[in-house]
Amino acid sequence: MNIENTKAQMRKGVLEFCILSVLKEKYAYTSEILDTLKNAKLLVVEGTIYPLLTRLKNDGLLDYRWEESTSGPPRKYYGLTEDGQAFLNELNGTWMELSNAVNLITNQNE
Repeated sequence: MNIENTKAQMRKGVLEFCILSVLKEKYAYTSEILDTLKNAKLLVVEGTIYPLLTRLKNDGLLDYRWEESTSGPPRKYYGLTEDGQAFLNELNGTWMELSNAVNLITNQNE
């Protein structure tokens, strides 16, 4: 069994939750989102994040605005919609339940 594949699948499972969490306070440019994820050791490539941002936007969880850039073309900044905030709130509750269950099963609370 390939451990790297299993680890990648675990990261993919929480990526949507993490992206929404990054955007809960403010709008962010894609590279800012990637930097935040990388700083948290959640390695993501651009080819993964763009389709996910588009899907979240199409699902009504994100919106975006264009801002002029001093170093090139305008940039697209993403932020949560009201539905996105409600969805994130639900995911937060589910994450706490899941995290507690996994910690209990793996004896991480000792």
